[in-house]
Amino acid sequence: MSLHIKYRPVSLNEIRGNADTISILEGMLSDIETCPHSFLFFGESGTGKTTLARILADRLGCKGNDYKEINTADFRGIDTIREIISNSQFKPLEGDCRVWVLDEIHKATGEAQNALLKILEDTPRHVFFILCTTDPQKLLATIKGRCSQFQTKPLSEAQMYGLLRKIVKEENETLEREVFDQIIQDSLGHPRNALQILEQVLKVAPDRRIEIAKQAAIEQSQVIELCRALIKGSNWNIIKKILNGLKDQQAESIRRSLLGYSQAILLKEENDRAALIIEQLWDPLYDTGWPGLTYCAYSIIKNK
Repeated sequence: MSLHIKYRPVSLNEIRGNADTISILEGMLSDIETCPHSFLFFGESGTGKTTLARILADRLGCKGNDYKEINTADFRGIDTIREIISNSQFKPLEGDCRVWVLDEIHKATGEAQNALLKILEDTPRHVFFILCTTDPQKLLATIKGRCSQFQTKPLSEAQMYGLLRKIVKEENETLEREVFDQIIQDSLGHPRNALQILEQVLKVAPDRRIEIAKQAAIEQSQVIELCRALIKGSNWNIIKKILNGLKDQQAESIRRSLLGYSQAILLKEENDRAALIIEQLWDPLYDTGWPGLTYCAYSIIKNK
């Protein structure tokens, strides 16, 4: 079993980081009768949105087939929402409620979002909706307004180190601090990324682990490849190729990853390139999107 699945939290008290979110959710769940029926979890990929949704559904008393998880990237049209609305009238079969988790909800069409708004306005008492997204800016303001909103944030270096140490110990392994630091830097604060890298590292001999940690990160994420290329000052043809391979990801999410990576480098040592990246990418890219990211990357390369 993959480490990120084996060690996925199954209760709120097992989750590392996001302490404010966990505290508020615990308060809401203390009285199910007054608990909101619509939640929105937003944040970068790999920061625990779906994990939180599954834990929340379990705490609400949802069991078995009463739990439905839909990736809106695959089923983004109004027909899916109409089917959900139609099925929501039926009482739960196995537990206390029915829960729909709509992942990547920002990819739903405008028509589908408007249809969803109607059921969010008048949700049956036995139904709960949990929406997850990496790009809340693409959701209707009225949908966001109907939900209790929570941001999932990347882990700090200390939190990530604690998580990795615990899992390495559970696996009866040991790691050099240098390898821990490399995984922490390349995971960008995302637990899932870190555990995927760790899994590959633990499969090789100790003398190859730092090498594998560096290589695994690049193989798993083109964002890491972009981070390293910008730090190295690679030529524009290389940067352009990496950017073209990232077009299915959100520009703002990539910006935050670049900031986190550059910050991690600066906290270890002086690095003018890392400082330049932070300077060029200081402002959010919600409005300028991919043109803004492309321009910033070009500016960083030209300021060698």
